[in-house]
Parts: sequence; structure tokens; C-alpha cells
Amino acid sequence: MAAPLPPHPAHDELRRRWEEAVRDARGGRPADPDAPPADRYADDLLRRWAEPQRRYHTTDHLLAVLHRVDELADHADDLAAVRLAAWFHDAVYLPDRDTNEERSARLAERALPELDVDPARTAEVARLVRLTVTHDPAPGDRDGEVLCDADLAVLAGGAEAYAAYAAAVREEYGFVPDDAFRTGRAGVLRQLLGLPCLFRTPYGAEHWEPAARRNLTVELGLLGG
Repeated sequence: MAAPLPPHPAHDELRRRWEEAVRDARGGRPADPDAPPADRYADDLLRRWAEPQRRYHTTDHLLAVLHRVDELADHADDLAAVRLAAWFHDAVYLPDRDTNEERSARLAERALPELDVDPARTAEVARLVRLTVTHDPAPGDRDGEVLCDADLAVLAGGAEAYAAYAAAVREEYGFVPDDAFRTGRAGVLRQLLGLPCLFRTPYGAEHWEPAARRNLTVELGLLGG
């Protein structure tokens, strides 16, 4: 028997958002009468986002990404797919593995057909989840731009919020010695700073890019460059 869900202030909101995302992904057509109800998998996903090994990739992160997707909604071509991809993008998360995105995408590929989401949209959700490995969508990939910008928006927080984010990431990798963490984290920061632009949507480029680059540069300096 599954353990009870840890309490979260936004639990009801998140369950509602999940059900709406599934219904929207069905395109307004009647669901297969044999398909599970729209709230199927909601509790499973929320349990995953609340796993004890998580410090940054938590239910709070999920909610933040969903809110950022709301802000960028007008830019998406397939908003229903983007919202489902937000739910799945870190659904599998073990800090010591480099296959989290692939396993999360496969989870979407298994779950969504059971919810009567059509194959094309299921494939788009899985593609978007896999895109979060690089956060580097191709030109014109508007759905990829929305998901990646929403996921990276944390980088543009104020100094205190960014410091809390960086500390939470370090906690997730608490099993890694300090020297190895500094080297690995610095590599991630350099990869992000090396992108021509961190944010691809017009809103993200205008409102988040300068602050994110400042934060990344400061953190890289604190790590020794």
C-alpha cells in the first residue's frame, strides 16, 4: 500500500491542475469509456515530486514551473503538451543518475496512452521532457522554448532566492565531495552561460535573461570560476 501523501499547501491546486491538463490533452473529445478518470496518476506523480531525496526538484519546483508556463502560455503552440511535460519533466529524479530525463519521458509514454491521450501528443510530451537535458530548443520550437524557459526561470530570482536555490541543489548532491561538486557544478554553469541565450521566449529574454546571467556569473565566481 502506498504511503500517504506528505501535506503540501498547494496539493488541491496541483490535483486540479493535473485533471485540467489531462482533459485539455484529450482535446475536448469524449474519453474512451474504458479509460481511467482524469485524476489517475495525480497522486503517483505528487508522491514522486515529494520523495525524500529531493531538495530542489520538489513539489515547489513543479508548482513554480507550472506558474511560469502560465506566464508564457501565449507563446506555446500546444499548451496542453507543455503543461503535461512540466508534470513529467522531473517525475523520476535520483541525483546520482544521469538518466532521469529519459526515464521521466518513458513514464509519460506509459501513462498518457492509459489516460486516452493520443499518440501524437504523447510523443510531443516525451520529446519536451527529453529536451530538458540540454535546455536548448531548436529555432522555432515554441513548445520547447516555453518549457525550457519555465524550468530555468529560477535562475532569474533575486539574490536571496537564487542563493536558496543553489543551496538546495548542493543538498541534493550531499553525497558528492566538495571538490568534485564544485568542478561539476562549475561545468554546468559554464554550459549555461555558453548558450547564445538562456531564454528563448520574448518574455523570458526581456525579463529573466539579465538577472539569470548575473546570478550564474556570481555563483561561478564563488565556486572558483
